[in-house]
Amino acid sequence: MTLRECYAQLEGDYEGTLGRLCSEKLVEKFALKFLADDSYELLEESLEAGNYSEAFRAAHTLKGVSLNLGFTKLNRVSDELTEALRDCSGLEDMQLLENVKKEYQRTIELLQELQNG
Repeated sequence: MTLRECYAQLEGDYEGTLGRLCSEKLVEKFALKFLADDSYELLEESLEAGNYSEAFRAAHTLKGVSLNLGFTKLNRVSDELTEALRDCSGLEDMQLLENVKKEYQRTIELLQELQNG
């Protein structure tokens, strides 16, 4: 799978990301670094522990990273979750977390496929 194909399957913003980072090599480098990002794990752990301010921070980080990398769908669902957690009082709609989980897993799987050639 090529980087462009990976972005197409992610329904990501390849051209916008390429425009920001100026080279395909840098886009691939930073996209693959996403595999080591721990924002999603921190999000789940924080929600499980009832630490909603930390969950908000993790969701906000995930939203920002996915925006910068052009992971459009992950950014969209992360943004919705971030806004639901903004007041740090809890999460009423657990479907928002499920949406992030589904898109995060899909993103990771496609990036691993890209990494493995």
